Amino acid sequence: MTLRLGVIGTGAIGQDHIRRITDSLTGAEIVAVTDINAAQARAVVENEKINAKVYENGHDVINATDVDGILVTSWGPSHEEFVLASITAGKPVFCEKPLARTAEGCKRIVDAEIAHGKQLVQVGFMRRYDKGYRALKNVVDNGKVGAPLMVHCAHRAPSVSNFSGDMAITDAFVHEIDVLRWLLNDDYVSAQVILPKNTTLADKGLQDPHIVLLETKQGIRIDTEIFVNCQYGYDIQCQVVGETGTANLPEPLSVLLRSEAKLSTEILVDWKDRFIDSYDTELQEWINSTVKGEMHGPSAWDGFVVAVTADACVKAKHTGEIVPITMPERPVFYDKFFVLQ
Repeated sequence: MTLRLGVIGTGAIGQDHIRRITDSLTGAEIVAVTDINAAQARAVVENEKINAKVYENGHDVINATDVDGILVTSWGPSHEEFVLASITAGKPVFCEKPLARTAEGCKRIVDAEIAHGKQLVQVGFMRRYDKGYRALKNVVDNGKVGAPLMVHCAHRAPSVSNFSGDMAITDAFVHEIDVLRWLLNDDYVSAQVILPKNTTLADKGLQDPHIVLLETKQGIRIDTEIFVNCQYGYDIQCQVVGETGTANLPEPLSVLLRSEAKLSTEILVDWKDRFIDSYDTELQEWINSTVKGEMHGPSAWDGFVVAVTADACVKAKHTGEIVPITMPERPVFYDKFFVLQ
């Protein structure tokens, strides 16, 4: 069976997904696209040489009879509307983050999916599909460093554009929120944010860097440095400190170079290069699962947890307080999918 997909949003990430599904992955084809910029949507269809119909809006894509599943890669505030419509139509939907603009919006999606009676929603948290994170999780799950006690992380980018307000948390740190919860198989109970001296290289009014401190239900302490104007490269670090050892996220493959009286390795500068293989694996596994009528990736519940946690971090940043993280008990509906199979 070939999964026939409709894509809502043909911006950068939408175009990337269309390209990888068309050129690199198996088991799916793009048959419908739409974008608020209709000319752009038509250009993507033409440039990628795909046999896809360009629709006027996302709802027409969702309701098209020849569309089996939906990719939501549109502007973030539109995600909730299209995910809810996909659930109503009974169609599997892969939604890039954020699942919804607010935690309340994420909860509406959770409630709609539970009422439908079958999991249909996967959220695009691609780090779970990174070979390095999967290797690190294997070490942790198999007790090779003993019970985790602490986790030290860094999320660094050379520079950012159009970042303002709390976006370092809501647009960058959200990936740590999801992948660390998955890595440790644990949930969060509190958040604290410490604001170091501000870099002069950040846009006016933007705080950078941040230090976010999280505590889990098991008592594991997590510290993450978020530094989105570090200048030198895109650098993701994660170290798990256990009772009997430590385990580090592997560095991306690079050539060890001896040249010009220096010993060096390259540091990536583009986040898409760092996680390009993860995107391929993520979508291929989603396609394979969807064809089988299954859903194994980050769920709507995971999207809700990330939103609640991010809200707590933002509150902690502005109040200077340690903010409790509280949320409803995870519905049994989602229990068997909590750990990626």
